Amino acid sequence: MPKDTKGQLVSIDGHRLRLTNLDKVMYPETGTTKGEVLAYYAAVAPVMLPLVMDRPATRKRWVHGVGTPDAPGQVFFQKNLDASTPGWVKRRTIEHSDHSNEYPLVNDLATLTWLGQVAAIEIHVPQWRFGRGGARRNPDRFVLDLDPGDGAGLAECVEVARLARTLLQDMGLDPVPVTSGSKGIHLYAALDGTHTAEEISLVAHELARALEADHPELVVSDMKKTLRTGKVLVDWSQNNGAKTTVAPYSLRGRFRPTVAAPRTWRDLEDPDLAQLELSEVVRLVEAGAEPMHDLVERAALASRRSAQTTSASRTAPTSAPVPSTGAAAADRLVAYRSKRDASRTPEPVPTPDAEPSDAEQSVDAPVEPSGQSFVVHRHDASRLHFDLRLEHDGVLVSWALPKGVPTDHTHNHLAVQTEDHPIEYGSFEGVIPKGEYGAGSMEIWDTGTYTLEKWRSDEVIVTLRGEDGGGLGGDRRFALIRTGGESGKQNWLIHLMNPADDAGGVRTTGTHVPGSHRAGARPPREAHGHRQPLGPPARSIVNGAGSTTGSRGIAPMLASAGSTLDIDAESDWAFEMKWDGIRAIANVDARTGVVHLTSRNGKDLTPGYPEIVEALLLDADAVRTADGRRVDAVTFDGEIVALDGTGRPDFARLQQRMHLTAPADVERAMARTPVRYLVFDVLEVNGDDLTSSVYTDRRAVLERLVPAGDAGCVLVPPAFEGDLRGAIDTSRELGLEGVVAKERDSRYRPGRRSGAWVKIKHLRMQEVVIGGWRPGRGRRDGVVGSLLMGVPDEDGLHYVGRVGTGFREQQLVELTTRFAAIQNTTSPFHDVPAADASDAHWITPTLVGEVTFAEWTSDGRLRQPSWRGWRPDKSPDDVAIES
Repeated sequence: MPKDTKGQLVSIDGHRLRLTNLDKVMYPETGTTKGEVLAYYAAVAPVMLPLVMDRPATRKRWVHGVGTPDAPGQVFFQKNLDASTPGWVKRRTIEHSDHSNEYPLVNDLATLTWLGQVAAIEIHVPQWRFGRGGARRNPDRFVLDLDPGDGAGLAECVEVARLARTLLQDMGLDPVPVTSGSKGIHLYAALDGTHTAEEISLVAHELARALEADHPELVVSDMKKTLRTGKVLVDWSQNNGAKTTVAPYSLRGRFRPTVAAPRTWRDLEDPDLAQLELSEVVRLVEAGAEPMHDLVERAALASRRSAQTTSASRTAPTSAPVPSTGAAAADRLVAYRSKRDASRTPEPVPTPDAEPSDAEQSVDAPVEPSGQSFVVHRHDASRLHFDLRLEHDGVLVSWALPKGVPTDHTHNHLAVQTEDHPIEYGSFEGVIPKGEYGAGSMEIWDTGTYTLEKWRSDEVIVTLRGEDGGGLGGDRRFALIRTGGESGKQNWLIHLMNPADDAGGVRTTGTHVPGSHRAGARPPREAHGHRQPLGPPARSIVNGAGSTTGSRGIAPMLASAGSTLDIDAESDWAFEMKWDGIRAIANVDARTGVVHLTSRNGKDLTPGYPEIVEALLLDADAVRTADGRRVDAVTFDGEIVALDGTGRPDFARLQQRMHLTAPADVERAMARTPVRYLVFDVLEVNGDDLTSSVYTDRRAVLERLVPAGDAGCVLVPPAFEGDLRGAIDTSRELGLEGVVAKERDSRYRPGRRSGAWVKIKHLRMQEVVIGGWRPGRGRRDGVVGSLLMGVPDEDGLHYVGRVGTGFREQQLVELTTRFAAIQNTTSPFHDVPAADASDAHWITPTLVGEVTFAEWTSDGRLRQPSWRGWRPDKSPDDVAIES
């Protein structure tokens, strides 16, 4: 046969395709050719195709390659198919308001290869699929795009991913991380297809806002680039039905052949985590790695089961937490079973054809009262929380309580409704294996029966009668109240009510419940004849023999942002200062004279701080454990700080020591910028793991090893036990950021952000005069975006900045109308910057409001202001700079 000079003709899945220019270099920086791109897509097709099948594919094409940083290649963004598309490529049409687009469906290797042939390097798809006949289905997966701003990177994205994972798991979703191949991380979770894209987008937006509210120093949910410096944008918008996300396993059009690579959560623990390139991903796939397999299976299973029960669900109100009769009990375990594999978890997983319970009866039969048992589980999963389960109509209706059972009548707690559980779960205790849904220990905190007063779709009132010695400490009357509209139907509040006079003679043991998850009063229960301990007692760990845990790679426990309102009973907490430095884990081996200092993200800090290394080498003859043993090895947790002339931590001074590793540079820096290592925890002694010990016991060990008040380079700063006000006052006097509250009975949870540690920053408030406003953009388009604030001074109205956070959307709409009545043509400020005045609308400065803020800047502006509300009781003349 004559030689084919026009390329190589191949047959793939029965489709003929001509491959040309296989030696063309698509990635000049690495020399990666088109042939290697095609080989990559062929290698990952088995794991990639299930993730893109039946989804309209948008393509980004680099016909002449991606180029170099000095000469980037030209990119074409393509939605519609052109005339040269092979006829065998499956396709679907999407009608728009003024046109229609025909998209390819990447359903087979032949289509994937054709895309590589036309240099469609990136493939983007939405979170929904086409159904039979071209019908557009509801989304079957949820996605968050974690995008770092300038000054942030993968380490910060990992931290936000862990925070988001906790919230998603509380919602019954188990996300899978994908390093995006660009800068950030995507999180995917399977959906059952029962909600619209609009509903999912609303949930995603609220989740992003919640993350931002809880961690404002790390997270931003607004798309403005100016707000993203040093933070991670949680981009929720890609759940919109009109938006797409780069497909998992897609190559990226970067200067190196990086991939949107599915990863495991263990991968994210690697301090050297980086974006993967095509050869690395191929090796993982060939080794059998398939992190998104469960997501695909769960989505498919949930979709099938949802379809099977669609007709039944139409007959019940969608807002009801449970059907009103026992007849539907069998169907109500579908979600529970879809999340569990009976061969991999010790949890009870009844089969769908199990014998019906007494509560399962025909619709025509009279409904007998169901059993009224309850159980409260202490669930030590990715985040410690409690689960309340009430027997009702043949199942255990369940709520997750992230902050535990309310302990007084004035503080309601969030209750997130989860899937119904089988009755057998009422007696379950044990450990759910790692990698399974809800992995962690499950312990019965209290159990018994309840008296029912009310059970409606939006309100449940019960009196729980627990065991003697149980965590409730007596009978307790609770109200569960559903909040929000249809999109928030899973969110409830749980309220501790006063005992009812007519509630059957409710017995109580006092007004304070002595044992929410903060108190942990209930001892471990016996399960299957064996005690299920929460962890070995601290004294036995330190005094007795134990196993070496090898904590060189341990990640520090992290505190959650909070306020004084998060502290229920001060006597249950210890309060430490919040130091402005860098976190460091210190591993000390006195036998070999080796010390390792490791940063929060796993980087080696040892070369930069030799004075700390020297001070940490313990005198083994002088320092001993409580039982007299020598201390040969120990692991500390603390903060490296640099002090100013007044003895206060100064982060700016510490930066003069950061990143120095050359001995000569470090020696010079030591003389002008001395540092201290403030030790606040001990994690291991002589190979014995102390992380399962409670805070008070670890603190006692720490003070034995490093006496508090030591004036040396390494010292243990004091803790205030049960005196929050004293700690806050001291922090203010020292000019520190705030305090860290630590539960005295809490364990150390490596690498996790926990509610057992709460960082409380000082709240500063300032009254302000409003002199104008700037229009919003994006979701605030057409309404007020931010207010321009001032404080009167001798020259008139001094401009102190803009505030755009802390408002409800409806408030901003109302302000647009309100300001129209007092609009003005000139600025009331004598010093407003041109950038802020460029699109401003001025108003007569008669309105006074109040904001919280972090600090005053050197040019007299408020840093990080947040709106508190209007002060109609104040006039502009009353406003002054507050101390």
